[in-house]
Amino acid sequence: MAARPKLHYPNGRGRMESVRWVLAAAGVEFDEEFLETKEQLHKLQDGNHLLFQQVPMVEIDGMKLVQTRSILHYIADKHNLFGKDLKERTLIDMYVEGTLDLLELLIMHPFLKPDDQQKEVVNMAQKAIIRYFPVFEKEYTVKLSNIPTIKRFLEPGSKKKPPPDEIYVRTVYNIFKP
Repeated sequence: MAARPKLHYPNGRGRMESVRWVLAAAGVEFDEEFLETKEQLHKLQDGNHLLFQQVPMVEIDGMKLVQTRSILHYIADKHNLFGKDLKERTLIDMYVEGTLDLLELLIMHPFLKPDDQQKEVVNMAQKAIIRYFPVFEKEYTVKLSNIPTIKRFLEPGSKKKPPPDEIYVRTVYNIFKP
């Protein structure tokens, strides 16, 4: 039996959450090694485990994969979640890119200065509500939440991470600050 994938990232959503979702959709159990200190990150960097010196990193099938899209593509392809033909794969890619665009919009918000957070939240909400939510809601809400493996992932006690809180923001800041 193959080893379970191991995810390396701080204990929060960030760029690793989409990877958790794809693993959940594939029904793959995984382990996580949470980065809590700058020293843990340096150990990965100094050990040549991070191709671009950054996380997320997933150990899977004897490889150390980095870059969110590459990780997503590998897992989806391995578990036949990446479409049956070119048209379906392209549609999936469009949703993935849209999801990552939305994530980029949201991911940095907790790390902004409080004054900037107030200003940026209106802009983010407007873009999300007008541009992204209608597309995802139309396609994802019913279909995704009825997939048994996703249903389990959405239940309390699963490995799905909560929204970032002050502790997560402080931890990430301390790990990644120059």
